[in-house]
Amino acid sequence: MKKVKLIIAAVAMLSLVSGSAVYAAGFAPGEGLYIGVFGGGGMGVVQAKVTTQGSGVGRHDGGTFETSDGGLGLSGMEYGGMLGYGYKMGDVYAGIEGEWAASNYKFKVTSSVDVELTGGQDRPTIGWWASCGTGCGPEHTITSIEATKDWTGGMFGRLGFYINPDTLLAFKGGVLVSKFEAKLIGSPNYSEDYYGGGPSFGASLESRVADIDPNLSFRIGAVYTDFMTASVFSIGDKEAFQAADRSGHDSEVTGHALSARIGVQYSFFDVNSLF
Repeated sequence: MKKVKLIIAAVAMLSLVSGSAVYAAGFAPGEGLYIGVFGGGGMGVVQAKVTTQGSGVGRHDGGTFETSDGGLGLSGMEYGGMLGYGYKMGDVYAGIEGEWAASNYKFKVTSSVDVELTGGQDRPTIGWWASCGTGCGPEHTITSIEATKDWTGGMFGRLGFYINPDTLLAFKGGVLVSKFEAKLIGSPNYSEDYYGGGPSFGASLESRVADIDPNLSFRIGAVYTDFMTASVFSIGDKEAFQAADRSGHDSEVTGHALSARIGVQYSFFDVNSLF
């Protein structure tokens, strides 16, 4: 009878040890080399500032025109991937992460009637028109202006702590670069690509999905991006106008965006295993 009890106890201990070994073989969320995918949506604001340099003659005085409060709203969806490496030091976490995301964040301003842009020879070059020669008459029209954020990519440093062995709360900071496509729709159409880079910050909560795989984690989080300021001088071949009493302009665009995401990540390699 004692032998039976000893065998049962040995089997039970072996099962416990085996279960612990399998669990220990799994990575904590964010630990080691990991890869993941995410999707989500967000919104943002684009603000513009235009300063014209005039000569102070009548209707051609220079001035500054800007969005001082609010701006044009961006909204849309995004999806992408991430690759990173993290260290678990007790309950403390540190790591690096790169990401790339495609999106359709967009704003669009439309008009029910054609808006005329100067640049042709349809008007007489007499009086105050003479100062700009043959470049004053309406030649092009537009019915809408739109800008779309095509993609964003960059690098982050990450710091966090483990709430428990299966859950990581992490914060990150880095730089993201975004590509925007600006369009003037009308007769004819114009388009131009612009790139805006700036600081980005985020937070995430990651939890191990042990029932599926001890190396798989589910992530929810948010990322804030500042596009900083970009100079805009033309769209397509619509260059800044130059004339004797209208010496051009200085146009700037700035903005920021906030996105919410959900995703999954999988840890599969620990560099310490090489040593």
